[in-house]
Order: sequence, then structure tokens, then C-alpha cells
Amino acid sequence: MRNKVSVLFMLMCILFTVCLIAANLLEAKVVNVLGLTFTAGMIVFPVSYIINDCVTEVWGYKKASILIWSGFAANFLVIIFAKVAVMLPAASFWEGEEHFNFVFGLAPRIAFASLLAFLTGSFINAYVMSRMKVMSQGRHFSLRAIVSTVLGECADSIVFFPIAFGGLMPVRELAVMMLTQVVLKSLYEVVILPVTVRVVKAVKKVEGNDVYDTGISYNIFKFS
Repeated sequence: MRNKVSVLFMLMCILFTVCLIAANLLEAKVVNVLGLTFTAGMIVFPVSYIINDCVTEVWGYKKASILIWSGFAANFLVIIFAKVAVMLPAASFWEGEEHFNFVFGLAPRIAFASLLAFLTGSFINAYVMSRMKVMSQGRHFSLRAIVSTVLGECADSIVFFPIAFGGLMPVRELAVMMLTQVVLKSLYEVVILPVTVRVVKAVKKVEGNDVYDTGISYNIFKFS
């Protein structure tokens, strides 16, 4: 008997990947709103954590692992393709090379920091969500979503900023930017939480799924 692939799961994988790629491109712009400095990627990046929560809640940790590795692979490919595009000689009449290289010419240090931080934060988010669901017997989804996101975002920032910007800016400013990102992304999760709850309930109803990860391996390289 053939294994069936959920259309909703596929759509969430696509949306997750789009959000990650868009976030990386938007990271090139640093904005200042009401005295707070953060990267424009914050507009879309928290959505990936919300999707992560939904997938872990409905389909379980193993499906979330597939989601995360798929997003990682797509991000990695985009970085490689962008590097090749930057290295290709520009046409003599084209005047946009400097701006193109600024957006797509991600420094190897920042690219590595971004990919490592994504893996770390995403897997911690999925792990915490999964373990809390089992421990709470499926109750308190809102609390689980917030706690897992905060821990995932903290891990993401702790990995990304020191690797990407360590030695390039004062430690105090680096710490402030890390804290600002974590707080704003977590508030994003809280604000959009009512939507997340409704989406999870609707997906559970359509899919007929509500997986509890009992007795599974949390090895991130094991999918079966």
C-alpha cells in the first residue's frame, strides 16, 4: 500500500520555505522603528516558527524534522545560487550590480551563522513543543507555542549574532540587538496566537491527525 502525502503538509512545507528564503533576503535591511533597531527579516521570520508549531502539533516531531531539513536545503541552495550569480560578470550597461551584490552577496560568515542558527532554533522549538505536548497530555497549546518559540528564538539569536557579528560591534550593542530580536519575535507569536490556534484546530479536523510523540527518537538525523 502506498504512503499518502498530505496536501496540507506539503503546502505548509512550501510556505515555511518561502518564509525562510524571504527572511534571509530581508535581513539585508536594518530598520529603526520607535527607537528599536532590528532587521527587516523579522517581518516574516517568526511565521516559520508558527508553522513549525503547527506541524509539530498536528503531525509530530518527525514530520517537523522533514520540514526543517527541507527548509535548510532550500536556504542552502539559494545561497549557493546567489554566490554563483554574484561571481558572474555583469553586463557593461547594467547599473545595478552594487545593489544586487549587497543583497545577494551574503558573506560566508553570515551565511554559516544563519544556517546554523536556523537549524538550532527550529529543532529546539520542535523538541520543546513535542515534549510539552506529551507532558501536558495535549492541553495548553497556547502556552506550549509561546514557550517553544521563546526558547527557539533565544537559541537562534545566541547562535547567529556572536558568529555573524562578533568582533564587529561592541558587546553591549550586540547583546541589545539579540534581546530586541527575541522580544519582538516572541511578541509577534503572542499577537498572532489566536490565528495559530484556529489554524491548528482546522488542520487537525481536516487531517484527522493529533500525533503524540511517545517513545520516539529525537535524533535530528533520523526520520523513520
